[in-house]
Amino acid sequence: MKAFILAAGRGERMRPLTDHTPKPLLIAGGKPLIAWHLERLAAAGFRDIVINHAHLGSLIEQTLGDGSQWGLRIQYSPEPPGALETAGGIATALPLLGDEPFLVVNGDVYCDVDFGRFLGLTAAFAHLVMVENPAHHTGGDFSLDGQRVIYANGVTVTYAGIGVFSPSFFAGVQPGTVMKLRPLLDAAIAAGTLTGERFAGRWVDVGTPQRLAELDQELKTA
Repeated sequence: MKAFILAAGRGERMRPLTDHTPKPLLIAGGKPLIAWHLERLAAAGFRDIVINHAHLGSLIEQTLGDGSQWGLRIQYSPEPPGALETAGGIATALPLLGDEPFLVVNGDVYCDVDFGRFLGLTAAFAHLVMVENPAHHTGGDFSLDGQRVIYANGVTVTYAGIGVFSPSFFAGVQPGTVMKLRPLLDAAIAAGTLTGERFAGRWVDVGTPQRLAELDQELKTA
């Protein structure tokens, strides 16, 4: 199974930090945010990684290189200025991802998920990891009915930016198209084909300078 790391966002809420540094390269606990993912992916048994980028993408390639320092093979999927949003970015990178289901991880979250547990989800069409709603997103995104993801109803959860997707999930998205992921997820909910699970470990949406500083301090003292 390959893994796809989303790293093309501009990081507007992180400015001015992201004016000269792409968000996935911001430092937390002495290393770039994206390096935590790469270490965990390598430890879990992943070897082939695809990373998209747009804003300051050349810095991402210069910093991470071919991935050999982690025992990985990294390929890059460049996007135009402004990026293509999540679904558009993934659809554009499909030629690099192959024909089997792949893991998707947001480059701007920190988590201690055991990525190895997803290696067995080769039959997944779309399977999302959910977390307890953080303080900045108390309304959540969806609800869970067992392992079936449904529209938000009663107890809600937040999409962690981690999931396993089949290439066919993006079959209707033309490469190079700007498209968010949510419409595809809503269509899968309507069809009853979207599954998910709840993760109770450490997860941080590093969306503001304050949350980055708090995570940095936490990791330094861990």
